[in-house]
Amino acid sequence: MATAALPLFHLYGDPPDDQAFDFIHIETIASRSSIHDWTIRAHRHRNLFQILLIERGGGEMTFEAATITFDAPCAILVPATIAHGFRFRPALTDGWVMTFTEDVAEAMGDRRGEALARLKGLAAEPVVPLGEIECNRLSNLAVQLHEERFLARAGFRIAMRGLLALIAVEVARLAAGRARGSTEAIALEPTGATVDALRKLVEEHFHKERQLAFYADKLAMTVDRLNDHVRRATGVTAGHLIRQRVLTEAKRQLVFTSQPIHEIAYDLALPRRTNFERHGEGRAKRLSSSKSRAAGLRLRGPCAKGEWNWYRGNCAYWHFQPHHSRR
Repeated sequence: MATAALPLFHLYGDPPDDQAFDFIHIETIASRSSIHDWTIRAHRHRNLFQILLIERGGGEMTFEAATITFDAPCAILVPATIAHGFRFRPALTDGWVMTFTEDVAEAMGDRRGEALARLKGLAAEPVVPLGEIECNRLSNLAVQLHEERFLARAGFRIAMRGLLALIAVEVARLAAGRARGSTEAIALEPTGATVDALRKLVEEHFHKERQLAFYADKLAMTVDRLNDHVRRATGVTAGHLIRQRVLTEAKRQLVFTSQPIHEIAYDLALPRRTNFERHGEGRAKRLSSSKSRAAGLRLRGPCAKGEWNWYRGNCAYWHFQPHHSRR
């Protein structure tokens, strides 16, 4: 598959570890990025969630096909499976990178996994600006988390889970306050586990299964009930989540590989290009190579005008808007 061109790591530079369980790791941003010329190239983690705390400096990040600038102080949420990369301001940027397996995040909430679903939902807008007081509070917790991991004293695993939970809850509160009112945030919590389960199924089956009935059956629900759950939790239908995942894959292959457009369409079972030429008329764009370089990436081949029209046409057909730079 073309997505093999997008590396899959455990920690950046390390081979994937599908057996990782109850894993919590913390390190400074400088400790890894400085040996890679302050550039973390686009990659994915299969089952690791990350929270970055930017205490000083800033830079640009790749988040799927978008390029997003960030400045200290801020936190950054990166869910598992998301394509992401960073170019930090050399020697000026520092802070913390906290990485943990999804089972750790699930333990932060009740047995339905609502805490993890909540974090993933908030990560749709990954950068969370912080005030000085909030940054200091999170920095103190990160220092304690690092100390517990480094010293490995009796009970350190329990202490690390507790400190990570405090950090995650604090960031989630700040992100929720930015994204929506507190009343709506509370209303979304009960349906989060269902959405999370659906997303896992879609991630596993979207190449072959697009019918909503398939996913409803896997979740032991009717199609109407599944749609109701997803709509109340996210504001969109379950079908939209499936289409969004297909378009995300198309964007990844367009941005991170040189695979021809007709092969991408074939791999993802998208309609033929001729069906979409009318949608892309007059809206052609080229991907900005400067943005790609800023994110530590280089496109392997040009995105031709016709291919970009085709991609935009697909987005229109699926009723989905492609990401643009949020600069």
